[in-house]
Amino acid sequence: MLKKILKRTFQLLLLAFIVIQFIRPAKNISEGISNNDISKIYAVPADVQAILKTSCYDCHSNNTVYQWYANIQPAAWWLADHVKEGKKELNFSEFASYRIGRQYRKLEEINKEVKENEMPLESYLWIHKDSKLSEQQKLTLANWVTTIRDTIKANYPSDSLVRKK
Repeated sequence: MLKKILKRTFQLLLLAFIVIQFIRPAKNISEGISNNDISKIYAVPADVQAILKTSCYDCHSNNTVYQWYANIQPAAWWLADHVKEGKKELNFSEFASYRIGRQYRKLEEINKEVKENEMPLESYLWIHKDSKLSEQQKLTLANWVTTIRDTIKANYPSDSLVRKK
């Protein structure tokens, strides 16, 4: 009797697993560089672009490079939600559309997150080993971010950089 129940349960779980394979989230892939891309308003040197592409863009741009596991449910749902949350927090493809104060704060957050090894996420690095930032890459990114942030600070009044309550 127990063996029959276990067999039936396994069959139902297998059927459910097969059925959910047909329920797919939209993929985060766009054509070309957005008109609101960070590179449209700030210089992005080749070394910085390489760092962003390798370590940031999968979750923080409109162009995710998907691995094989992104085609298997429920992993694809988890990834879609993860990318959605990442883009909500910071989207390099839409950076130019942010108010200047938000741009400034996001640049500060990039420095903080990278310095404290919060980004890229540890769970992302499990599979994307080449995305782990070296100390030199962190310094390169920090210098670039600081340069842009200082340019913003020099060109805009301080009150426009403070979050309005």
